[in-house]
Amino acid sequence: MAKCSIRWVDRYMKELIKEIKSCVVCSSFFLHEPRPIVSISSSAKLLIVGQAPGRKVHDSGVPWDDASGRNLRQWLGVSDEVFYDSNKVALVPMGFCYPGKGKSGDLPPRPECAPLWHESVMDECKSVELTLLVGQYAQNYYLKDKAKKTLTETVKVYKSFLPTYLPLPHPSPRNRIWMKKNEWFEKDLLPELKLQIQKMSL
Repeated sequence: MAKCSIRWVDRYMKELIKEIKSCVVCSSFFLHEPRPIVSISSSAKLLIVGQAPGRKVHDSGVPWDDASGRNLRQWLGVSDEVFYDSNKVALVPMGFCYPGKGKSGDLPPRPECAPLWHESVMDECKSVELTLLVGQYAQNYYLKDKAKKTLTETVKVYKSFLPTYLPLPHPSPRNRIWMKKNEWFEKDLLPELKLQIQKMSL
């Protein structure tokens, strides 16, 4: 690629990030100011599609800046430095803004976000070798009819989605009971996940 083309790609990516972070499409649904959270670049090899920022991430502006993020980085076997290097890892939630609290925890990601922005993001993240689909919202959106009826069933057949996708449960500490019930996750899937990450030489 010529230098002028590289500059154009970088400029377009910067404009796309600016547009996403300025988005207020869902603002009428929030009791707080919208704050879209995203970290992407055209050179990232690993793409992580999550759910939506929690309150702590909304306040800090740093994706996965919570206990779930610490668990996720442990699953991947990568340092904070690698995880937060957008040239290596792209972090894209299904809903870019904190959706607010519901009766039993955070509300679901706003449904407007992914259809509005994800196609443009994926078009620019041309170097991605593996996409991690964290949680059922990401899995249903990207796997479509290939997703199973439950998250557990989808994650259990993770090998059928490789090498393009790898579905994961949400790394929330609340999922410890799920982890205990599904010992195959730590025994089989996590070693495979770490192997896939090592192959990318992030």
